[in-house]
Amino acid sequence: MSRIFSLITSLIFYSSEVVKSNVRVAADVLTPKHRMKPGIIAVDVEGMSDRQLLFMANFITMTPGTLGLTFSEDHRKLYIHAMYIDGDETALAEELENAYGRRVRSVF
Repeated sequence: MSRIFSLITSLIFYSSEVVKSNVRVAADVLTPKHRMKPGIIAVDVEGMSDRQLLFMANFITMTPGTLGLTFSEDHRKLYIHAMYIDGDETALAEELENAYGRRVRSVF
C-alpha cells in the first residue's frame, strides 16, 4: 500500500513539474528577452539500482528544460543539461536529487 501511495504522489509531483516547466519554457520562448542560463550539472545517484537510474534519467529528460546526458562510469553521478541554472549549480543538483531521487527510490 505504501508503494501505491508513493507512486500516486510521485505522479502528481511529476505532472505539476512538467506543467511548471512547460510554462517557464514557453514564456521564455515567447518573450523577447531570454532568461536562460544553461549549464551542465552532476546529480548524485549513488546507490540506485539500474531500474531506478532508468526512471530517474527519463523523468528528468521528459521534464522541459532539462536533459539527462550520461552517467559517470561508476554510476554515481547523472550529468544533466539544465536550461535554467538560476543560482548555485550544487543547490540545483541537490534539489533534483531530493525531489526526483527520493520519489524514484520510494516507488522502486
